[in-house]
Amino acid sequence: MLQLLSEHHLVALTGLAGGVLLGLAARMGRFCTLGAIEDALYGGSTLRLRMWGVALGVAICGSFALAAAGLLPMEDVHYLSIRWLPAASVLGGLIFGYGMALAGTCGFGAVARLGGGDLRSFVIVLVMAVSTYVVLSGPLAPLRAWAFPQEALLPGEAVPGVAHRMSDLTGLPVTAVGLAVGGALLAVSLACRALWTRPMQIFWAAAVGLGVVIGWAGTAYVARTGFAGLSPVSHSFAAPLGDSVLWWMTGSARPLSFAVGSVAGVWCGAFLGSLIKGHFRWEACEDPRELRRQIVGAALMGGGAVIAVGCSVGQGLSAFSLLAFSGPVTLAAIFAGAALGLRQLIAGFLPAE
Repeated sequence: MLQLLSEHHLVALTGLAGGVLLGLAARMGRFCTLGAIEDALYGGSTLRLRMWGVALGVAICGSFALAAAGLLPMEDVHYLSIRWLPAASVLGGLIFGYGMALAGTCGFGAVARLGGGDLRSFVIVLVMAVSTYVVLSGPLAPLRAWAFPQEALLPGEAVPGVAHRMSDLTGLPVTAVGLAVGGALLAVSLACRALWTRPMQIFWAAAVGLGVVIGWAGTAYVARTGFAGLSPVSHSFAAPLGDSVLWWMTGSARPLSFAVGSVAGVWCGAFLGSLIKGHFRWEACEDPRELRRQIVGAALMGGGAVIAVGCSVGQGLSAFSLLAFSGPVTLAAIFAGAALGLRQLIAGFLPAE
């Protein structure tokens, strides 16, 4: 069977498999970036933030286990093979987070909502896909490349990763450091009695982390055994939205990719999850002001994600799973940008009484 599939088919199927897990987790486990932030800031609950911690812990442990087994060459991954620009992570993350608050969801969440019949999310997906490519390779690409150049590391240059730097300082193996960090994060996240009363949320959070690991494992296998020159990748939902739109329009001229499989997988998983939960229903936007806000937010998310080299999932989960410096910094900036946007929407920047 595998002999009948090209390398592009294999990476697309890998993306599909992991994407289905992410889509199911979004609908069945309410795994949502903005929802977790909003719950923590205004809902008095950190349960969904702890779900993020569980997902991250599983993703980190799984990724470094793959590396320890020689199945994932971490230094070949884009996040660890380019020079880290702190300003890009901070500015891009802030823009993305603010746009996420305006849109009411991120790229991943928009695809998951679309799987549940929310047509408003279809607008977000399309606008974000276009704005991503405007900044990535369109009219604004020269400005972005000048302000935030993505330069490959030179031979012998330090890898921009937490585990790699800690390994240099302590002499411990990189993989041992990564497994220790992932295990500690997992333990801290699970140290909550309220979370254990909802075991299915723990299950779906772990499924998200597993989805990220599946992405690394499958694409690294193809990169190791194939001849197409593909690199190991995992899930992200900024440029992959544009890739998916382009593939559906020009599929006869473009090969399948992990990105196309990932986006399709999330949609399929979310659709299946919404049917299982009985939540599928068609929804549309009845307020022009709401639609305007969502369009502006989607456009900001696309541009911010390109500057930061990833979105809430691409940096917050995939890059973070390798302990790249950009992962936690971008995730923190996204949190700050979303907090600012939520405050504007909820309180209108009025001074606290």
